[in-house]
Amino acid sequence: MTDTEAVVRHLYGSLAAQTLRAAVRLGVVELIGDGRRHATDLAARTSTAPQPMTRLLRALASLGVLREHAAGSFSVTPTGALLDPAHPGSLTSLVRVFTEPALLRGWEHLDDSVRTGDVAFDKVFGTDFFGHLRAHPELSAEFNTAMSQATRHTAAVLRDAVDFRRFTTVVDVGGGDGTLLGAILSAYPALRGVVYDTEEGLAQAPATLRRHGLAERCALTAGDFFRSVPAGGDLYLLKSVVHDWPDEQVVTILGHCRAVLPPGGRVLIVEPVLPDVVHPATPGLTYLTDLNMLVNVGGRERTRADFEQVCRAAGLSVVSVTPLADGDDAPYHAIEAVAADGPGHDGARGAVALDG
Repeated sequence: MTDTEAVVRHLYGSLAAQTLRAAVRLGVVELIGDGRRHATDLAARTSTAPQPMTRLLRALASLGVLREHAAGSFSVTPTGALLDPAHPGSLTSLVRVFTEPALLRGWEHLDDSVRTGDVAFDKVFGTDFFGHLRAHPELSAEFNTAMSQATRHTAAVLRDAVDFRRFTTVVDVGGGDGTLLGAILSAYPALRGVVYDTEEGLAQAPATLRRHGLAERCALTAGDFFRSVPAGGDLYLLKSVVHDWPDEQVVTILGHCRAVLPPGGRVLIVEPVLPDVVHPATPGLTYLTDLNMLVNVGGRERTRADFEQVCRAAGLSVVSVTPLADGDDAPYHAIEAVAADGPGHDGARGAVALDG
């Protein structure tokens, strides 16, 4: 690939995303199903024009979502099957959310956010991202489902990478619909759990726990982790929570976990860990997520040193960082921390200022 081709491919990435959005909104994949469908049939079923539908289907075939067997005749590839809402690995809500105009408006002002450090979303909408979700229940529900879809793979890997037999009760702070904790509890029958989130975040959690048969072993607690977290756990789990917030607010959240941490208890942060230097072969996804945090919520992705700093400021000491995949570019890591003045710490200092 030439340098020009590389730039053009990146430039056209947003067009590919909108092509997936159109496929999901029109229900193309579920209409094709397991067999083959002709473009004219799909056009009739979706009340669209035959020629534009054919063009959409061919674009989807070029992206690996469909396969064209003969002129106008298409089937779904294994990749495309993930755009079927009924597929167990469906990513349809993830597609809807990440192509949602509300999330993209902030990106139009990325350069302004880089200049000022301000959250573009707040300036565009006059409220913060999570406030916007509270005001739009349908988008909030779609967002919850998208986060669940994004969590499934990590949940399966995490339960095998971390020995949860050491613990009795896991409190999943910002645990959403319970997908992550449900996977862990299913693998460790002696373990009990608490999913802690806002009322909006917990909206789909009862159905998730019922589906896993965990309603008796897992409690749901609504609250605000900027005010407190529930006592009673010996493991406090935070996945994709820390990166939503700037350092000062992260220290507040972690400090509340530290305040209720029993002797021997642990905090487990599950997030990407950026390398100190970007390697040319490093996938760009985490760095794009970092910019998404900048423009939409004000958080950021962090290096190991960054995590150690916010943990120290909250009275915690990082004792291990485990990649949840082989190689240095693992999408997620398990960052385990203990009370800085408690058993199991590595001699790190206690709480310090963020610039200390």
